[in-house]
Amino acid sequence: MTAEGAVPDGAAVRFRDPAIRLPELAADEIDVVCPHCGCRAVVSADPVQGAVAMHSPRRFVCTRCVTVAQWPPKVGVSRWGGPIDPYFHLPLWFQARCCGGRTLWAFNEAHLTLLADYVGAKLRERHPREPGLTMVARLPGWLKAADNRTEVLRTIARLRHRPTR
Repeated sequence: MTAEGAVPDGAAVRFRDPAIRLPELAADEIDVVCPHCGCRAVVSADPVQGAVAMHSPRRFVCTRCVTVAQWPPKVGVSRWGGPIDPYFHLPLWFQARCCGGRTLWAFNEAHLTLLADYVGAKLRERHPREPGLTMVARLPGWLKAADNRTEVLRTIARLRHRPTR
């Protein structure tokens, strides 16, 4: 599966920035580590509210230990960026050391796919109307560097195959 912006281009792969912002990647589900049992758990939009806005109610669910928690909307309290979920501040399930001790992280499998498509592309095109504002435009230089491509893609593959415990 490739992101909407990744288009096969003969031997090379072209990536066109689909203009996705970080909160959009977290709108459905964020995979986190359960603080009680250490297994894979999910933070999602509260199904009762059905909201997808950045500051809408969220629900934490671990099906392994049956832990459930609610996050009420609190404007200005969510934190975006880094290897923790912006609502409950739990460690993300998809995170690993990469490229000299830096942390590669993703909210969910769709985020991993977008990162893999971007990093794997030899030709990367910016979004014409959203320069500097999209998730891929704001990636750190070490993740964008061609010298790190192999290690980053290997780390993403390792994260995709991480057992749920």
